[in-house]
Amino acid sequence: RRHRMRYIQRHSLLTRVTHGTAAISCILLALTGVFVFVPTLGGDIMGGEFTKAMRMLHRILAIPFILVPLFALLRSPGGFWHLITVDIFGKWDADDFRWSAKFPFYLFAPKKVHMPPQHHVKGAQRLADGALLFSCVFLALSGIVLWLSTGLLPDGSMRVAFSAETLLIAHLVHDVFFFICVFVGCAHIYLGAGIWQPYRGTIRLMFGDGKVSESDAAYHWGYWANQELALGKNVTVEPDQK
Repeated sequence: RRHRMRYIQRHSLLTRVTHGTAAISCILLALTGVFVFVPTLGGDIMGGEFTKAMRMLHRILAIPFILVPLFALLRSPGGFWHLITVDIFGKWDADDFRWSAKFPFYLFAPKKVHMPPQHHVKGAQRLADGALLFSCVFLALSGIVLWLSTGLLPDGSMRVAFSAETLLIAHLVHDVFFFICVFVGCAHIYLGAGIWQPYRGTIRLMFGDGKVSESDAAYHWGYWANQELALGKNVTVEPDQK
């Protein structure tokens, strides 16, 4: 008979779908964006038609990357407001600062470093999440300008004439935030996908049912876990899934 334990619903279906769509499209946008950033790369390796296909695919992938988060914002404005005001710009307490200061040592010696309890989002994670969010916003805005400058439709129609200065700024913004997004995104994948041992299994939080076991919740987000267990609204008792 399987042991039963308590699980906490950490992320809603809307959150998981939005995150999954943004994450997958962002990765594919980065890959196709390489051929936009270095046009000769595709031509030298695969031929000119391949480069054109990558540039077109880059535009197509931008549609879910922009529209799905906008839908989530309209569907749950309260959730977005909580994300900004609490999960990213929420006030740090002493344990947030202690956790962030210990994290570099914890990263290399997780079994020897004791980390303080955390709230719904860990202190240093707020910086990474904020960097990713705002990088994606600036990537989307600058990308729209660049897209419109070459024509909204594949035949080049519906083209908007921007000044040279505007296009230069759009290119600069797009390139700078592309590199920021890739750098922070790789760290996010390393931790969030559970590649690093202490975070093993956390991929199910966004690419699964969104539930976390009581023990894992207490280990990673002690304050948040205690609050959720006391309220009981998002707590279920299920067979051990490990």
